[in-house]
Amino acid sequence: MTRSRPLRLGMVCALTVTACAVVRGPDTAAPNLGLTVPAGFQVSVYASGFEKPRLMALAPNGDVFVSDEQAGRVWALLDRDGNGVLDSAQVYAEGLNIPHGLAFHGSFLYVATTDAVRRYPYQPGDVTARAAPENLVDLPPGGQHSTRTVVFGPDDRMYVAVGSTCNVCEESDPKRAAVWVYDADGHGGRPYATGLRNAVGLEWYGSTLYATANGRDLAGNDVPPEAFYILEDGRNYGWPYCYPLSAGTPQVWDKTFGKKDQAYCDAAHPAFATTTSHAAPLGLAFYTAAAFPEPYRGQMFVALHGSWNREPKSGYRVVTVDPVTGATADFLSGFQQGLTTTARPVDLQVMPDGALLLTDDGNGVVYRISYHAP
Repeated sequence: MTRSRPLRLGMVCALTVTACAVVRGPDTAAPNLGLTVPAGFQVSVYASGFEKPRLMALAPNGDVFVSDEQAGRVWALLDRDGNGVLDSAQVYAEGLNIPHGLAFHGSFLYVATTDAVRRYPYQPGDVTARAAPENLVDLPPGGQHSTRTVVFGPDDRMYVAVGSTCNVCEESDPKRAAVWVYDADGHGGRPYATGLRNAVGLEWYGSTLYATANGRDLAGNDVPPEAFYILEDGRNYGWPYCYPLSAGTPQVWDKTFGKKDQAYCDAAHPAFATTTSHAAPLGLAFYTAAAFPEPYRGQMFVALHGSWNREPKSGYRVVTVDPVTGATADFLSGFQQGLTTTARPVDLQVMPDGALLLTDDGNGVVYRISYHAP
């Protein structure tokens, strides 16, 4: 039986950015939180009190579901009057083994834990699980990258990402370092995209599947850059033998690991965009609403979780990535001041009212990002 527990609601901050005349113009820091966003954008704490909030999914009725990895829970966040303020939160399910990816499809909520994809029967408005979950797919658990991501494509099939066990190695399990595709009931599984060290962020935009990927560590402060990929059926994306140096160019052979050769890396699918090395891009969301100014519509927003072994540190922010040109730009920053970092951004979710939610697993917080013309 699941149970509810109240979260501390987002009454802590309601921060308005002022003093800038145009979108993407000169920025100013939001007070108290110390954040910098473009003119007209507001950042507030929507909910807090989680242990380690990770990925989100929007339910058919507009409720937001959040995986709380460390607590082993999935939360339902309710704003039933649509005023942008959290009304209440309840534990939808608990006792899960590192829950992470969430997806609504048909009459089910799909939850990807470290060792399986399971689904719960779901009807719009449910705030607690109405039945025990059905196990669909067994996954290799744990490893250096223990989280799993699940999304559904326009073909109604299920796409599941599993990270590698290591920094650089050859995996014995073909489900590792790959995205597999399955029927909605978990049958008919096969590799879809391989050579992806840790593709945490997956999202379909139209008929195209986009992914973030965490590149290898311990090759230097600036090698390799973090990469964003367009995933295509049957393609290989290079890891562990190759890595990208820039967007749209052939990957390079990782000679420190050896094995394979440059010809193999020439055949690996290139990144369509890159950002600073070791910034750890995780969740992504395409902005499909109309509340933000036109330049942001159709842009890919990405949460950069932040580096653990780079000096100077990198990440700890939200960036936009243009899906056409691959150009990246800072959108939300201020979680890093020199060697001090104050948050770990994870995932983004577009809301029915056009706001963006952002999870922060360093503070156990969900932020709300909205726009009001200056």
